[in-house]
Amino acid sequence: MTISKMLLGAASLVLATGAAQAESHMSETSDKRIALSNNYAGNSWRQAMLQTFKETGEQAVTDGVVAAADAYTTSENQATEQAAQIQNMILQGYDAIVLNAASPTALNGAVKEACDAGLTVVSFDGIVTEPCAWRIAVDFAAMGKEQVDYLATRMPDGGNLLEIRGLAGVFVDDEISKGIHEGVAEHEQFEVVGSVHGDWAQDVAQKAVAGILPSLPQVVGVVTQGGDGYGAAQAFAAAGRDTPLIVLGNRQDELQWWADQRDATGYETLSLSIAPGVASLAFWVAQQVLAGEDVPKDLTVPFLKITQDTLDDALANTSEGSVANVTYELGDAKQVIADAK
Repeated sequence: MTISKMLLGAASLVLATGAAQAESHMSETSDKRIALSNNYAGNSWRQAMLQTFKETGEQAVTDGVVAAADAYTTSENQATEQAAQIQNMILQGYDAIVLNAASPTALNGAVKEACDAGLTVVSFDGIVTEPCAWRIAVDFAAMGKEQVDYLATRMPDGGNLLEIRGLAGVFVDDEISKGIHEGVAEHEQFEVVGSVHGDWAQDVAQKAVAGILPSLPQVVGVVTQGGDGYGAAQAFAAAGRDTPLIVLGNRQDELQWWADQRDATGYETLSLSIAPGVASLAFWVAQQVLAGEDVPKDLTVPFLKITQDTLDDALANTSEGSVANVTYELGDAKQVIADAK
């Protein structure tokens, strides 16, 4: 036998072995049941997140990768209610819980109960600190700071900023706000002169901004958390005040407003947020853990950023009422896991 034939035969054997191992890992989870525990669904980001999980889970069930992929959302954003939901999932015999948590610490007891019962728990977006759980997150503090860094490039002389926060008491809100204030401390030409909670929803943000505007001096920039930029813009317009530079959060209504303002006046800004499709990544990470893969406990994904150059493409691929998104496949999850190692 020639060396080339020997190498070809060896390569074929490797490919066949790899395919067999992949098929084996899939079959190892074919009887497993995964549940999503979600604490809040009151904005377009959460709706897109739930839809992405639903589509990913349904396809995985159809393909025989898992036996079930069910999603549950609490009626109130309360850690006690979500803890009870997790306990019910344990009783219902799920093998893994994909968790968007109301609190990084208040659910640790319920998460530990799940782990002790043999369940795999993968938290994402709203992560938990319980050591037995896996965590998938972006650096939310860095996302907040990047907003101020960007404003500094656009307005080197600085000025007054309005901060629109998210849902009070939630880890994500605290981290983004922390990053914003770190950025302001670094760029001393800026000052936060007002702060309101917009709950990551444009109608709530619009009302909150409208309520505080009469007490504010001139505002040159608005730092946000997502789902609030369009509401802020509407409030400034209704008050007859100049539109400041508003950092957006990838919602379709924000992107459309941005495009309209760009076309009319040359308005330029930045939009960034975690992609709701991180739920699909969390699903595949849970599947890989159930399949026996060695998965690091902490995984990081980049936030999704939209610039003036990518606005049109992002808007064209974002349905009305939704949010710019990225869906993760099994191969993406394997790459994220490999990068973490």
